[in-house]
Amino acid sequence: MVPELKWTVLSSEYLHRGPWATLRSDKCQMPDGRIVPAYYVLEYPDWANAVAMTEDNKILMVRQYRHAAGVVSLEIPGGVIEPGEEPIIGMKRELLEETGYAFNEMELLCKLHANPSTGNNITHCYLARGGKKVQTQQLDEQEQIIVEEYTIDEVKQLLAENKITQALHVSTLFYALAKLKAIQW
Repeated sequence: MVPELKWTVLSSEYLHRGPWATLRSDKCQMPDGRIVPAYYVLEYPDWANAVAMTEDNKILMVRQYRHAAGVVSLEIPGGVIEPGEEPIIGMKRELLEETGYAFNEMELLCKLHANPSTGNNITHCYLARGGKKVQTQQLDEQEQIIVEEYTIDEVKQLLAENKITQALHVSTLFYALAKLKAIQW
């Protein structure tokens, strides 16, 4: 028999509310009766990302500055799912905005938690195929994104050399490469 592990939330207090992240403090009771007086939870909106393949089977990657880490990061396209938006619709919107490409095939690969010990959101991870350039980028005010194209073998080499470091994107790339039979599990 597996013992009960889930905590009971006795109360919550919001310490900060922002457009990208909200911080709350939960008072919780553990199954054995112990009280956790202040457990901090970051509330984020759900995210979506995609391994986006063009009509000629190139993988679109985006290069952008990530201020919290102070790095220029090579990533797969993705972003925040808007309130009330279906994840696949949000992903299509993000692909169009960030890359200018539209895709005729989208497949959900997996759902991931970035860090379930402190954050409450889910990342919906897709494989997008058949991408065709249909417009220029439509970036948010604080976005500067360079779109690059790579072969599957080049992406595998970038992963092997630890040149792609965003953990959710690395995970999605491995799921996509396995789906494409470009790697074996």
